[in-house]
Amino acid sequence: MAKYKRVLLKLSGEALAGDKHQGFDEKTVLEVARQVKGAVEEGKQVAIVIGGGNFWRGRTSENMDRVKADQIGMLATVMNCIYAADMFRTVGLKTRIMSPFVCGNVTELFRKDEAVAALENQEVVFFAGGTGHPYFSTDMSTVLMAIEIEADVILSGKAIDGVYDSDPKTNPNAKKYDTMNMKDIVDQQLGVIDLASAVLAMENHMPMMLFGLNDEDSIIKAMTGRSNGTYIEA
Repeated sequence: MAKYKRVLLKLSGEALAGDKHQGFDEKTVLEVARQVKGAVEEGKQVAIVIGGGNFWRGRTSENMDRVKADQIGMLATVMNCIYAADMFRTVGLKTRIMSPFVCGNVTELFRKDEAVAALENQEVVFFAGGTGHPYFSTDMSTVLMAIEIEADVILSGKAIDGVYDSDPKTNPNAKKYDTMNMKDIVDQQLGVIDLASAVLAMENHMPMMLFGLNDEDSIIKAMTGRSNGTYIEA
């Protein structure tokens, strides 16, 4: 697998929570920042999308209006980006937070040209707020932003280190895939990412690498094509 110049790093909110499962684990976030700093210093361009699952899982509610639940989820991603961006600044990185909607002076409105210029200026750009619309997950905003900024690949850091043929938590003999095709994920509805996002990635030839965020130097390895995660061809 090739080394990458411009990447979109997707981090699950749960992964940032570490063993706490909610909120933030500062040690985990600082370790992510350390690795991203090393990548930026080597000339990589890094954009980041963070999920909101460490704060909000609105889809599990049977009583709340879906639109309102998704709006809370969007704001959860904004909170995650504010926190992570500030942690990144403590290790010496320049950061910027962009969102698809106006959020006071906390974020700036996303514009492709400005985002790309910031990346080329060695700034780490956080894309907060999802797509700005309900019914779309952060999987969708990840794929959409990666396509818009013309990223080489999506690197998806999760609590699990790749795609398996069954749940490795319940099946100790579960087999991990080294490579897959996005079409297989669509045709078999494997649930690696949501179906609409997988179709968008497939149609726009946007590959993805799923890897275990908590593995040693996992982000650096993923950015240099040395990850032992699952590479999904598009």
